[in-house]
Amino acid sequence: MDKFQEMQAFVSVVENGSFVRAADVLHTSKAAISRYVAELERRLGIRLLNRTTRKLSMTDEGQLFYARCIDLLNGLEEAESELSLRRGEPSGNLRISAPVTFGISHLAPLWGRFLQQYPKVSMEVSLSDRTVDLVEDGFDLAVRIARSPHPTVIARRLASSTMVLCASPKYLKRNGTPKRPQEITEHNVISYTYWSSKDEWEFIDRSGKVETVKTRPRLHANSGDTCVAAALQDQGIVLQPDFLVYDALREGKLKQLLKDYQTVELGIYAVYTSRRQLPLKLRSLIDFLVESFQKPAWT
Repeated sequence: MDKFQEMQAFVSVVENGSFVRAADVLHTSKAAISRYVAELERRLGIRLLNRTTRKLSMTDEGQLFYARCIDLLNGLEEAESELSLRRGEPSGNLRISAPVTFGISHLAPLWGRFLQQYPKVSMEVSLSDRTVDLVEDGFDLAVRIARSPHPTVIARRLASSTMVLCASPKYLKRNGTPKRPQEITEHNVISYTYWSSKDEWEFIDRSGKVETVKTRPRLHANSGDTCVAAALQDQGIVLQPDFLVYDALREGKLKQLLKDYQTVELGIYAVYTSRRQLPLKLRSLIDFLVESFQKPAWT
């Protein structure tokens, strides 16, 4: 049995949440998908999926194998994309969704270059920190920043970003500098509304122990720029991604805190709905973004 088809079937089941939907996406039968996955598990000698009448979930081994499958399938996709780029010229309209701050600071400078490189392509860029439904909202691609991409989408990693705890020197002089995570509770906190863990901030010490701090924010904002602006005005401590605060840190306007602790690392992903029959215009955009973030400015 074709190992590629087995991997493709397994990945499709994970991404679509069922054997039936995976069969629809791959234009085959549920029986064929079940056969491919069963043969894959038999050949590997491990269970990849936990199956119940209500839902599917990956085993620990399945999660590891899924990540490797994605790498291999993406590699094949890249090879096909390179050949396709030699055969034709991308054309048509692309609809793109991106987070507001990242979209303005790090994506906006790229769009002109892309359009100049592909003169037959047009673009619609929508900036929102809301997580859009690619199919329902009609987007070809979204740029998302998260710990990991949602399993229902295909994702290409563009870059990494680390959350940075920081405050202005003037605020710290007035209120003192926290030495341990729990001391943050004694300070004014400026919180980002869409942060996945809400007002709980995680820190990892050198031994690997995770410390969770339940903050009591003085200011909530659904804009990272607003959070950073308040910190620059000496109003408290923020936890924001390095791509947003690196200039202020370099210029000494903000000071990084708790450097002995690790914070959350995020991935910056280009996500889309299907790797099958990917339009040339979209392949070109994804490859362009991957290349553009080989050396991110904030690193």
